[in-house]
Amino acid sequence: MKWLVLLICVASASLAQAEWSAPQKQLIAAINPTAEESAWMRINWRTNLWQARKEAAKSGKPIYLWEMDGHPLGCT
Repeated sequence: MKWLVLLICVASASLAQAEWSAPQKQLIAAINPTAEESAWMRINWRTNLWQARKEAAKSGKPIYLWEMDGHPLGCT
């Protein structure tokens, strides 16, 4: 298992240093989300519902609850 972690680290380091061609750069730009699409990541999400409820009551703001059923990785 340790060799796998090492292999992944070495592979990611070499990919980070790779020189990309113009078509590859265009593909990467097309795949990566824009700043507008990533706006939800700037929200300071709460993972503790009770703490979020107390904070919302104190500040007078609503709670947006995002929940799902099933396995978090889609493995059913």
